[in-house]
Amino acid sequence: MDLLNAIIQGFQKALPAFGKSMQELVPVIFLIVVGAVLLEVVVYFILDKVFKSKHALPYTLLAPSALGLAVFLGWPLIYNVIIAFSDWKLNTFLKYKDWGLGSFGTLFTLEYGLNNLQKVFTQPLLTTPQSTFWIIFARTILWTVINLVFHVSGGMILALLLNRPLKIFGLDVRGLYRTLLIIPWAIPQVVVALVWRGEFHAQYGFVNIMLAKIGIQGPQWLSDPIWGFVMVCLVNIWLGIPFMTVIILGGLQSIAGEYFEAAEMDGASWWQQFRAITLPLLQPVLGPAITLGTIWTFNNLTIIFLMSQGAGITEKVDILVTALYTAAFSYSKYGFGAMFSIVIFLILSCIAYAWLRTSGALKGVTEA
Repeated sequence: MDLLNAIIQGFQKALPAFGKSMQELVPVIFLIVVGAVLLEVVVYFILDKVFKSKHALPYTLLAPSALGLAVFLGWPLIYNVIIAFSDWKLNTFLKYKDWGLGSFGTLFTLEYGLNNLQKVFTQPLLTTPQSTFWIIFARTILWTVINLVFHVSGGMILALLLNRPLKIFGLDVRGLYRTLLIIPWAIPQVVVALVWRGEFHAQYGFVNIMLAKIGIQGPQWLSDPIWGFVMVCLVNIWLGIPFMTVIILGGLQSIAGEYFEAAEMDGASWWQQFRAITLPLLQPVLGPAITLGTIWTFNNLTIIFLMSQGAGITEKVDILVTALYTAAFSYSKYGFGAMFSIVIFLILSCIAYAWLRTSGALKGVTEA
């Protein structure tokens, strides 16, 4: 009863603040909607009446989204490039506090940018001598490859199992299993990281307790760098398999059953059907999914950062993005961090481009 009263009192206190927030938000939302409508009218008029474009309608519908992306992604990217050519850090913060267009010649120079770029490749990124770019880059590649291999293989196995009838007491329970499988991916990563960090505690964690039950001495997950890396990989694999399962399952369900019936009539084995029918027809699904998985895993900050901070493996299991976050926001090296982020962006762009070109992942999309 006390809990219920506390909840009611909390709602009563929150309602006035909520009402005030809505009064401030409604005019802004109204202006955004009216602005989007006016933008579409103008764009449609120009494309249809002036340029006589046959694609006037789709371009018109895309115009508000394109403008929003340009504002919310384009400007931060430009701002980041500007900061990369500065020596903005904690002890020079006041110098950049009120910078304007007239300050570009003195505060933002090519020399600062080249100096930041040199530091990225030649100096330790963090405080430990081993936190050099090339060591962390190699660890990032290893992290990405390990996770992606298990994500795709685990997702493929589960998707194949769930693509066939699964009955208990005469009831098809595939829908229940699909719901249970998606739960790890649906839970916020912050919650997952903090919960699993406790489960890997050397003395009181569930993992080591279960290992002790079968006579195995559990390792020091939070103090040994090697086992710490294994720990974060296990958690991220557990998180990523459900997403890949759902994507692959959708692709499997789009394959017509006639292909497999014809293959069975010709005497093809299960493996031959999988290699000659399933994999080729899954390529339009697997290509973008693997590309997205690579980008997400390469840039996964939450799991490693939250599970390693304050433990004995701090800075010893870092990948590029966690090292970037620590350098920029823990050590307040903003100019260096901005240049570091550009380097990561270029590396990831090259990897994605090379993968798309060599795998033909977008071949079906471009041909359509």
